[in-house]
Amino acid sequence: MPSPSVLDQVRDDVREQQRTDTPRLWRVLLHNDDYTTQEFVVWVLEEVFHRTRSEAHAIMMHVHTTGMGVAGVYTRDVAETRQRQTLKLAEQEQYPLQVSIEPEGASA
Repeated sequence: MPSPSVLDQVRDDVREQQRTDTPRLWRVLLHNDDYTTQEFVVWVLEEVFHRTRSEAHAIMMHVHTTGMGVAGVYTRDVAETRQRQTLKLAEQEQYPLQVSIEPEGASA
C-alpha cells in the first residue's frame, strides 16, 4: 500500500492537471475607410458586438477620428466569428470595411 506522502503527491499532481489556464483574449479591431458609412458601422457594433447605441456611436467616432478602434475583446474563437460576421455583412452591403483581430495587450 502506498505511503501517505505518495498519496498526497498523487493528489497534488491530479489537482495541478485539473487547473485550466484562462484563455488568451483577442481584440476585434475596426479600421477606418472613406466609403463605409458611419451608420453601417454603428449598426454592426449594435448587431454583431451587442453594443448599446451610445457605445456604438462612441466607438465609431473613435474609429473615424483615429483610424482604428476596438469593437470588443473576446476569446479567439468568438473574436474570429465576429470578425467573419462583420466582413460578410460589409461585403453584402459592398463596403470595404476592414476588421482584424490581435491578442489583447498587443499595441494597436
